[in-house]
Amino acid sequence: MVDTGKIPPEQRQDTVTRLRGTLAADRNVAAVSPPVAGPSGGVVVMSVVPRSSPDARATTDLVHRMRDRAPEVAAAGGALYVTGQTAMAIDVAAKLGDALPLFIGVIVVLALVLLALAFRSVLVPLKAALGFLLSVGASLGASVWVFQEGHLNGLLDVAAVGPVTSFLPILLTGVLFGLAMDYEVFLVSRMREHYERSKDPAEAVARGVSSSARVVVAAALIMIAVFGGFVFNEDPIIKSIGFALAFGVFVDAFVVRMTLVPAAMALLGRRAWSMPRWLDRLLPDVDIEGARLPAPAPAGSAARPDAGEESPRRETAARV
Repeated sequence: MVDTGKIPPEQRQDTVTRLRGTLAADRNVAAVSPPVAGPSGGVVVMSVVPRSSPDARATTDLVHRMRDRAPEVAAAGGALYVTGQTAMAIDVAAKLGDALPLFIGVIVVLALVLLALAFRSVLVPLKAALGFLLSVGASLGASVWVFQEGHLNGLLDVAAVGPVTSFLPILLTGVLFGLAMDYEVFLVSRMREHYERSKDPAEAVARGVSSSARVVVAAALIMIAVFGGFVFNEDPIIKSIGFALAFGVFVDAFVVRMTLVPAAMALLGRRAWSMPRWLDRLLPDVDIEGARLPAPAPAGSAARPDAGEESPRRETAARV
């Protein structure tokens, strides 16, 4: 779309014709429609048909080249805009791609801080964040392998290969982070509880896994079943989202939390529950597990309310 309102009337036609010829000469342009002016004559619209598909990289490059012509139109006093469904999709994908590193960075930093407060440790939060990134990377890699490179097309009934939808990484990161941190807290909180009692890191790992494994497995199987049901949808976008989430939950629950986390905790030993003194003084002390609460008194050891009054009377009677 060309806004010719500020272009002198005698130069408008020449500017639009020259722009149309430049666009039609592009190597990836199949056709350019004749200019159509609006009712006021100040706005002119042309449709550009690329040779490549809407999701192709060549189409994205074409949109950028078309926008590079804006200074030429601006020099004549007009303004050039490239819009339409394809251009809008390209812009949305670019915005989401630029926001993804910051989004993941904020999530990881918040996870490190909150887990450090909860478990009074540096290595436990770091291990949890690395495991989360591993799960996200594995899920995105599997999605690209299936839906972008065309593997398992017959098994998953994928009609055609194509790029992964632009908002899938954002959606996958948000959902998988919540589930991954749930599974992490289920396991590590029980380990922390047993370690505070026994001070034996190996026993704490074994007891923590044995007491929380069934909860994690049951929760993961439920989410895998829910997300996996969307794989049978005919819409390729819904199918790819369901596959990515189901695969991500599977990797995070059974590979990361149930296998790598206990192994890492066993190898770290007591170092897993250590924190530098300066950081320990800086962070507020949040006793989530109640480790410093007074131990309950043994049953039968509590004295009767009137015991204190009866003892002096008995002693006096004995002396008399």
